[in-house]
Amino acid sequence: MASLSYSPFLFLLFLFSLPCIIDSARLHHYPAHTNFLQCLSQNSEHSSSISNLIYTPQNSSYSSVLHFTLQDLRFNTSSTPKPLVIVTPTSVSHIQSVISCCRKHGLQLRIRSGGHDYEGLSYVSAVPFVVLDMINMRDIKVDVANNNAWVQAGASLGELYYKITQISRNLAFPAGVCPSVGIGGHISGGGYGPLLRKYGIVADQVIDAQLIDVNGRLMDRASMGEDVFWAIRGGGGNTFGVVIAWKVSLVSVPSTVTLFTVPRTLEQNAIKIVHRWQYVANKLPDELYILSVMGKTNASEVGSDSVKATFFGLFLGGINQLLPLMQERFPELGLVKEDCSEMGWAESILNIAGFPANTSLDNLLTRTLLKARTKSKSDYVKEAIPEDALERLWKRFYEVDDLGFMYMVPYGGRMSQVPESSVPFAHRAGYLYKIGYFATWNEDTNRASQRHINWIRKLYSRMTPYVSKNPRGAYINYRDLDIGVNNVLGQTSYAKASIWGKKYYGDNFDRLVRVKTAIDPTNFFRNEQSIPPLL
Repeated sequence: MASLSYSPFLFLLFLFSLPCIIDSARLHHYPAHTNFLQCLSQNSEHSSSISNLIYTPQNSSYSSVLHFTLQDLRFNTSSTPKPLVIVTPTSVSHIQSVISCCRKHGLQLRIRSGGHDYEGLSYVSAVPFVVLDMINMRDIKVDVANNNAWVQAGASLGELYYKITQISRNLAFPAGVCPSVGIGGHISGGGYGPLLRKYGIVADQVIDAQLIDVNGRLMDRASMGEDVFWAIRGGGGNTFGVVIAWKVSLVSVPSTVTLFTVPRTLEQNAIKIVHRWQYVANKLPDELYILSVMGKTNASEVGSDSVKATFFGLFLGGINQLLPLMQERFPELGLVKEDCSEMGWAESILNIAGFPANTSLDNLLTRTLLKARTKSKSDYVKEAIPEDALERLWKRFYEVDDLGFMYMVPYGGRMSQVPESSVPFAHRAGYLYKIGYFATWNEDTNRASQRHINWIRKLYSRMTPYVSKNPRGAYINYRDLDIGVNNVLGQTSYAKASIWGKKYYGDNFDRLVRVKTAIDPTNFFRNEQSIPPLL
């Protein structure tokens, strides 16, 4: 079996871009298939144009279109549920027709922008479904004079970053570090990146949007109303309608930023440094972001050094500013000049994504990067984990035969200043950091999959005493079907949905349910963890 290993910053890309898993099976064909296609032809104002954007299993391009942005190799199997039809719209009328025909013929609709959904819900369903793939709707208009941009939902983060940097080297968008992630899903789930301590999450930057609702109405912020506008900024994708574009604020960055990577083994006091990090990282200046990672990130390594703690940092400034700051605030890490690299903000994204130094910015336009088999979970921490608990946790990573790790995202800064009710994303003040757990493997067998899934579930269980409680928080953009699912065939009770809804959204869940009830009372837009309407 080939081993898995990644360069430090390619590994960091993994932390923000891993997809996840689902398993079930269904037939390719369904009685509504033909009727749906006939409906599209009849409903579309430009039936000849939409016919070129429709793919069925009988079409020679169907497989390549389906798998182009499918990020988890576990979905690339013969038993994975497949859509009856994939539609890649280029206009509002195409989307309106797809919604109308899905409703008429009883088909579920799944919406895909980048294919990074952690449970594959943007292109997998246990019941007959259609995929609305937004890949052709990726127009970007940057307004430097007003520091904002209109971005269609099918654009990738990298495409937006590329467009910004072609116009200004001192503007940025505080989103994730994987260039191939789709804008639509990233914003819908409250995505974030290494600028979150300075500027918050991406949903905080949205100032307008264009949404098509269940009745086919095209609405902007004014016409959809503030409740719906609030809900779509972090309430999860495939829930309130089809967002076709976002208007976002851009933020200022200096001409020079500094990246650093510092790995530490057990013999190099890794556990003590991680323990200290918990007290420091959320109190550093907002311009400094230090991600802490514990675990096994190279399957080819064996022995005591196979498990490491690695600290990835981004500083909005130069090395000469960073080093004295670190010496004063976090000397335990032992950061030195040789650990650091200066570059522009756009170059830092490529560096984090694993591209070589001085690589062309054209690589930001890459739509597919890392593909793997994975399972993930998430947590939030309010009180520092004791050092002896970290020691016990460390031993768990030796049990992994491929890759298994947890990473800790520091909060504080802007994250502590924005009210938890400002958007559906509720995990703000009072949290030290967020945890993401990942198991990643190479072997394509059910036994290997179950082994790794069992490992991460046990790790998650062992963390129970040290993370948030009542509810135990979770992050919607790291979907985890272990914590509860909806009935995808129809309605789901409020009580059942609140089990996972409170974990993702806290007290914001109730408001999301009210918004859903008003805009989509029949629950047309739904998946296993979408917001349900009141019955």
